Amino acid sequence: MTALLLRLAGPLQAWGAKSRFTVRATELAPTKSGVVGMLAAAVGRRRIDPIEDLLALRFGVRKDQPGTVIRDFHTARTLDGKNSMPLSKRYYLADAVFLAGIEGDRALLEGIGEAVHNPAFPLYLGRRSCPPGQPVSLGLREKPLVDALRDEPWLASDWFRRRHPEETFQMELLVDQDAISPKDRTGDVRGYRDVPLSYDSRRRDYSFRDVERIMIPIEKRPVDDLDPMSALEEADACS
Repeated sequence: MTALLLRLAGPLQAWGAKSRFTVRATELAPTKSGVVGMLAAAVGRRRIDPIEDLLALRFGVRKDQPGTVIRDFHTARTLDGKNSMPLSKRYYLADAVFLAGIEGDRALLEGIGEAVHNPAFPLYLGRRSCPPGQPVSLGLREKPLVDALRDEPWLASDWFRRRHPEETFQMELLVDQDAISPKDRTGDVRGYRDVPLSYDSRRRDYSFRDVERIMIPIEKRPVDDLDPMSALEEADACS
């Protein structure tokens, strides 16, 4: 089993699955349609190109830093500035960090990993206004998807860790049910309508998938107080 891990972190993210008309909502975790779309952009596929090989990849996401839902009251005008566009409410996740993973054929994952490092089209976290704030690809792991997501170190920011003084931190793991072995089953299953059958703007279509929810306690690692002058002192010592 091979899994490719992805760090999805940035000032803003927006993973829509139920947006309608002037209300553009966001889910509380990355959707399969959003991540598959990002990977398709990385390898250079356009909206009308086939994506069957990407849909066959098993998908999971871990909430390392859930973030906060914020609302933007959005206004816009036409390019010539003469007419106003419809007012809309757009929701985002602020300061969120997720660990996502895909499992499948190693050769395919290698190609995707290389493309994420050098994408054919710009990558964004759900919407074009949400670019990643850190490198996305964390590389391949030679283990099943659930084990890869469970074993990876906690990716939360230092300030977030300081605000959670508990000895352990419960992280929510959402994984395609067909990627979970019987020993990892929890029975907490829910349906998501976020499997993209077509990204074509003339005929967007999605189907359902079953997702299993697993809660993972992660032992906290001590976070040293940041001294902003230490880097300058080290640089002076080396000069």
